[in-house]
Amino acid sequence: MSEHFDVLIVGAGLSGIGAAWHLRHQCPGKSFAILEGRDTIGGTWDLFRYPGIRSDSDMYTLGYNFKPWTEPQVIADGDRIRNYIQQTAREGGIEQNIRFGHKVLSAAWCSDTASWTLQVQKASGETVQMSCNWLMMCSGYYNYEEGFTPEFAGRDDFQGQTIHPQFWPENLDYSGKRVVVIGSGATAITLIPSMTDKARHVTMLQRTPSYVVSVPQQDPMAKLLRTFLPEMTVYNICRKRNNFITQLIFKLSRKYPNAMRKFLLKQVQAQVGKDFDMKHFTPPYKPWDQRLCAVPNGDMFKVLRQGKASVVTDHIDRFVKNGILLKSGKVLEADIIVTATGLNLRLFGGMNMTVDGEAVDMSKRISYKGLMFNDLPNMSNTLGYTNASWTLKADLIAEYVCRLIQHMDKTGTRIAVPRRNDPSVKEAPLLDMSSGYVARAAAALPKGADKAPWKLYQNYALDMDQLRNGELEDGVMSFSKPHTAAAAAAQRKAA
Repeated sequence: MSEHFDVLIVGAGLSGIGAAWHLRHQCPGKSFAILEGRDTIGGTWDLFRYPGIRSDSDMYTLGYNFKPWTEPQVIADGDRIRNYIQQTAREGGIEQNIRFGHKVLSAAWCSDTASWTLQVQKASGETVQMSCNWLMMCSGYYNYEEGFTPEFAGRDDFQGQTIHPQFWPENLDYSGKRVVVIGSGATAITLIPSMTDKARHVTMLQRTPSYVVSVPQQDPMAKLLRTFLPEMTVYNICRKRNNFITQLIFKLSRKYPNAMRKFLLKQVQAQVGKDFDMKHFTPPYKPWDQRLCAVPNGDMFKVLRQGKASVVTDHIDRFVKNGILLKSGKVLEADIIVTATGLNLRLFGGMNMTVDGEAVDMSKRISYKGLMFNDLPNMSNTLGYTNASWTLKADLIAEYVCRLIQHMDKTGTRIAVPRRNDPSVKEAPLLDMSSGYVARAAAALPKGADKAPWKLYQNYALDMDQLRNGELEDGVMSFSKPHTAAAAAAQRKAA
C-alpha cells in the first residue's frame, strides 16, 4: 500500500533539511517526509571524511537564512557543518520526518491524479511505493557512489595505496609517508596542508593550476559586533557583507579579467615569497571561468614556505612501481597517491522519471528560474550557486516553492508547470563554467536560456527579486486542476 504525502523531499543534506524547515514554517498544515538513501543526516558533509574537509565558502552565507552560524570558524570544517545541519533538524522537529535508508529509484507523474508516485528501495532491499502532490529534489548534483578518476596507464603497477577522497579509508595511517595528491581544486587545496602534520612530504601534482585566495579563518568584525548586538543581527550583517564581496569579485572578474588576474596572482606571490615559481598558481583561463579556491589563513602557502609540501605542474605519463612517471621524465616517488580528480555530476540521484507514461529526457528541458523545468509539473530541484554559497539559492528556492503551494491552495489549483510558450527563447548552457566536471556532463544536463524566466542568473540579488518578490502567475507558469490538465494533454495528443 502506497503512503501519500503533500510533499516529499529527496535528500537529508544541507538543502533537504533547509527545505523541510521552510515548509514546516510557511506551510504548517502540509504533510511531508524526507527520503534519504543513506543512514544519517548531512549529505555531502557526512559523506566526505578526508583530512581537513571544510567549506569552500564562508559560513555566514553557507548557513541558513533562519539560523545563525555562531562558531568562531568562518571557513568551517566538515564536522562542524554536519553538526549545524543536525542541530537544525533537531530544533525544527524535522528528524522524525526523515526516512533513512530510502533510495528513490523512479518517479512517475500522473496528470489525472496530479501526483507523483515514487518507487523507493529500502536498505533491506524491499521496494515500496510512496506518492506526493509536490516533489522537492534536494539530492545535490553529483554521484555519491562514484567519484571521477581518469584512466591512468600502469595503475596496477603502483605498489602503494591509491585513494579517492570521496571514499577515504577510516583510520588511514599516512605517518612518515610520501603522499602525492593529483588535482588542483578545492579538495586538493584542502588536503595538502591537512596531511603535512604526519606525512613525510606532500606533493600536489596538477596539470592546470587554479586561482586561489587566502581568506581569514575567523571574522574580527563579527567578534566585535557580538559584544553589543544580538547574534541574528550580527549574522545578517556579516551575511550581507560577505555576499556583496563575493558578488563584487565575481563581477569584477568578468568585467576586468586581466586586472583581477594580476590582483589574485599578486596576493599569492606575497604569500609564497618572491622566489616561488608562480607558474604553479597561474591558470591559463580567466578568473571565475572555474571556481576560486579559498585557502583559510593561508595554510596551503605556509606549508609550501616551510618545505613540508610542494607543487608540481606537469602531465602524467603513467603510474610506476614507486610512484608516478611524468611526461617530463621525472618520477614523483609516492607511498600514497590521492586522486583528487573531481566528481561525476548526476541529477536527481540517478532516478528515472516519467510524465504520463513518457520517459523524461532532462537534456531536452530548460530550467525555469533555476528550480523547475519546462513541462515537468509539481517538481522543484535545488541547485545552488557556482559563484557563491550553495545555501543562498537553496533558501530562496524553498521559499518560492512554499509560495507556489500556498498560491495553489488559495486558487484551488493542484498543478503548476512552466510552459515553454515563447519561440524566441534561445537555449544556453545551464552552468557557465569550464570546470571538468561540468564539461563531462554537459550533454546530459538540462539547458539554460537567454532571457527570463528561463535564464539562470547566478546572481543573488536578481534571484531574490524574482523568487521572493516576483509574480507567480507570470504567463509562463501554468496553474490547473487535474481534469483540466488531462483534457489539455488529450487535446495536444490529438493535435
